[in-house]
Amino acid sequence: MAGSGYKDYFQVLGVERSADAGAIKRAFRKLARQYHPDVNPGDKAAEAKFKEVSEAYEVLSDPEKRRKYEQFGQYWNQAGGMGGGGVPGMDVDFGRYGNFDDFINDLLGRFGGPGGGSGFQGGGFPRGGQASRAPVNLDAEATVSVSFSEAFRGTERTLSVNDERVQVRIPAGVRNGSKLRLKEKGNLQPGTGRRGDLYLNLNVQSHPVWRLDGDQLRADLPVSIDELALGGTVSVMTPDGEAQVNVPAGTAPGRSLRLKGKGWPSRTGRGDLLLTLTLAFPKSWSAAEQQLLEQLRQSRSEDPRQAWMRSAAL
Repeated sequence: MAGSGYKDYFQVLGVERSADAGAIKRAFRKLARQYHPDVNPGDKAAEAKFKEVSEAYEVLSDPEKRRKYEQFGQYWNQAGGMGGGGVPGMDVDFGRYGNFDDFINDLLGRFGGPGGGSGFQGGGFPRGGQASRAPVNLDAEATVSVSFSEAFRGTERTLSVNDERVQVRIPAGVRNGSKLRLKEKGNLQPGTGRRGDLYLNLNVQSHPVWRLDGDQLRADLPVSIDELALGGTVSVMTPDGEAQVNVPAGTAPGRSLRLKGKGWPSRTGRGDLLLTLTLAFPKSWSAAEQQLLEQLRQSRSEDPRQAWMRSAAL
């Protein structure tokens, strides 16, 4: 039929030229039910109309054929259309199908390929209120990688799911391995309208400074020997910006300073931030620093290994 002359396939299906794949499929299914030979036994006009809407769907449901059809108009077939006229698979014995839904399911499968191009493998239409096949899991999974900062503050991502652009809001405080569920954004079962959910597995990238420990944020804070010995106020960076913390005099390396409510976000608030003090030696000492260290050695009042020596003796 396609080779015998130009047909306005959009008009045949009763859809706008801007109709998407879903609208085209719905229109075809409605008309196919209306003109199916089993519904109109002996009606040659209905059978011809059925073949016409099937031909229109075969062309418009195929992205490449539709592109050529829209580009070349009545000459689309010479530009590489169906190449022989007629609808593949239309010379069928309608009587071999148990019911109309079985036929439509088979037809959609032929035109659309496995899953009708929706990402779904398998499927079927309901028959008499009962599934004609075993229940099918239409849920889908995807992995989304986010930076440590995006996980802390929350972010938005635009994903392409079954040729559909989906805006996803990733809330603040997600953790590595967290899952987000997007209802009815999974695989689509052809012809039924059933759609599964989409589960996003979140991969939170590591950070060069911060480490997540429950609701607490941890980091090592480098301090100098004089800051440990004499104490003082030092500037530090937190996820909320720069802050000042007090290092008590005589603090030993390895002690942690706690900043309450400055940690990881959660549903109940925020955890704490823990800064573990580490002794940072300079790459080289100035002459003045070496002189002061020598004075310290001469003036030292305690042997740092005295208690250790007693405890280590066997």
